[in-house]
Amino acid sequence: MSKLKLDLHEIFNKSKEIDISLKEILKEALEKGISEIEIIPGKGSGRLKKKVLRFLNDKETKKMYTRYKIDPVNFGRLFVYVKKKGDNK
Repeated sequence: MSKLKLDLHEIFNKSKEIDISLKEILKEALEKGISEIEIIPGKGSGRLKKKVLRFLNDKETKKMYTRYKIDPVNFGRLFVYVKKKGDNK
């Protein structure tokens, strides 16, 4: 199974770049038929992870994936499971 990875450490303080990066990686996964994205907001204060979770819980964004889970071992990363092309459920 292929997956994409997005490490947000380098742009942690650049809100617009974070939004753009999240949108682009979801779009890339959908276009390439990749089912899993690993997003690494890091541990830190938790603000960046909250921003990622707000993005994922957006009504339009929710249409692009089936679920996400926070890594139970490393709470500084999470996995997003992307819908397959043509899957409108």
